[in-house]
Amino acid sequence: MATTLRDAFSVTRFSFWAGALLSSLVGSVLYIVTARSIESDAEARFVSHAKHAQSVINVRVKSYTNLLRSTGSMIQSTDVLTEQNFHEYVRGLDLARNFPAVDFINYAVNVPRDQRDLFVDGLRKDVSEIFGKPVELDVTPPGIRLSYLVVAYIEPHPPAARYYGVDLMANPYFGTQLIEERDRGVIFSAGSPIQVLSRPNNIYLGMRMPVYRNGMPIATVEQRRAAYAGSLGIAFSVPKLLHGVMDEIPISGLRMTLYDAGTRLDTRGRSAPKKLVTLFDSRGTPSDPTPPLDTGDDVFSVTLPLDFNGRPWKTVYNVRKAALYTEFDGYYPKLMMAFGFLGSILLYALLHTLTSSRRAALALAQEMTSELRESQTKLQLSHQKLRRLADHAYQIKEMERKRIAREIHDDLGQSLLALRIEAELLAGRTKGTHSHLHKRARATLLQIDTTIKSVRQIINDLRPTVLDLGLSAAVEWQVNQFQRRTGIQCEIQDDHGEIALPDHCATAFFRILQESLTNIVRHANATRVKVELRLNGGWLSLTVRDNGCGLPPGGRNKYGSFGLVGIEERIVILGGTCAVFSEPDGGTTVMVSAPVVGGPGISLSEEQVQGSGSAVI
Repeated sequence: MATTLRDAFSVTRFSFWAGALLSSLVGSVLYIVTARSIESDAEARFVSHAKHAQSVINVRVKSYTNLLRSTGSMIQSTDVLTEQNFHEYVRGLDLARNFPAVDFINYAVNVPRDQRDLFVDGLRKDVSEIFGKPVELDVTPPGIRLSYLVVAYIEPHPPAARYYGVDLMANPYFGTQLIEERDRGVIFSAGSPIQVLSRPNNIYLGMRMPVYRNGMPIATVEQRRAAYAGSLGIAFSVPKLLHGVMDEIPISGLRMTLYDAGTRLDTRGRSAPKKLVTLFDSRGTPSDPTPPLDTGDDVFSVTLPLDFNGRPWKTVYNVRKAALYTEFDGYYPKLMMAFGFLGSILLYALLHTLTSSRRAALALAQEMTSELRESQTKLQLSHQKLRRLADHAYQIKEMERKRIAREIHDDLGQSLLALRIEAELLAGRTKGTHSHLHKRARATLLQIDTTIKSVRQIINDLRPTVLDLGLSAAVEWQVNQFQRRTGIQCEIQDDHGEIALPDHCATAFFRILQESLTNIVRHANATRVKVELRLNGGWLSLTVRDNGCGLPPGGRNKYGSFGLVGIEERIVILGGTCAVFSEPDGGTTVMVSAPVVGGPGISLSEEQVQGSGSAVI
């Protein structure tokens, strides 16, 4: 057994390396899953911050659009726009504080050709007052055109007078877009930097909107052309527009690049090839305004669209992944890998132990089963020997009883009979002559008769002579004796008459009947007993049923009680079965059956021989 357990729990080289490989695989999977989870979470946070920055830019662009609309509303509500009115209004806006990216607001007036000279005279007067000295200016570029769109109002005031009087419609680049702006009635956003103001990494863009005369219809293109009063525009710095957006994102090393992806015109007003124009790069410098974007597996990058009043912009945000990781994020995957490795090792050891335990238990069970079968075989052989011995003991006991009964009958019985004859002669001779002796002789005669009866009872107890007449007669005699002695009403049911049985078989059934009746007297407290003797298919059955108190729980195995045990042993020796059970309405039934030899047409099957046993119900 010790060898079996040692072999079952031994750790082989294969199981060791299999456990190590499995644990390493689990640790690696946990490491990869944890690392990807951390990376995914960091990427989600990065995208969330980028979208927040994009929403901030959208809000600022919308605020500048609202600035244009509010200024245009002021111009439309004024019957006669003057330099002073425009100046006061823009000063009230406080551009430096509320719109820090806007450097200039300008308004270009739509001047018909027949009003050109009058308009130029008024413009010279206003500009001279602005600079405090006479200024000679004219519409630039010079030339006779059907109409002019002349810059007449600029706030804050420009550094030189040359910014006034510029005819925007004469510029091939702006003219086409201004006409579209006028005809469609929408805000126009410049697609190219303002060359006069822009510097490397400091791009200026313009936004313009048409202004129509107040009260005139503008539902159709012709109506909008007739009501067209001028064009209001702003010039703003893209870096100033985006100033502070980066500060709202708590990510170190974040890079933001803004591109214009819309269609554009060349200097002659023709459509130019579509290409991305870099408007802003947070990492750009005057010497290198557009450094290449960071790429690689260690970089997070996201591109978000932006609508700049009809012009498609897109913003690219990228950052090194390490900038979004905490110090713990660097150790967490390794910790999970170690946990997975150690946990898998422990789990594998547990499973190996459980498997080994099961294997050991099976091996041990097989070994114990083999030993148990050997023990059962030996026990069965021992039981067979014991039953043969018990059978032999019962036969010897009955033979001894029969011999003793015969000896008592032949010797003691004859002696008592001779003694009675002598006593009876003595009593007859002394009658009338010796009254006292006669009296003593009669007493002796009575004592001898009592002794003879006792001897006969002893002989019947040892070996009832009625058994020589057959089992049926013996049963009937025993039941009558029981009824006469106890007063309990008895009923016998025997439909087969006399049954030819071997002597030892008849004796066993008779002893079983005696033991059953004795148990009824001792324990049942019954008033009625029924005895049935039946022969069916070569099996003889004896049933003893009473109406007593029944078999108490545990009564079958009561210490010191051997009556039922004796009944079972006697019937098992004959190869029969025994059943003892209590009736539902009270009472106990003892039923024994055994194959009989010697009856007409009786033969024993193998199942009947091997199926002998007992049952207590």
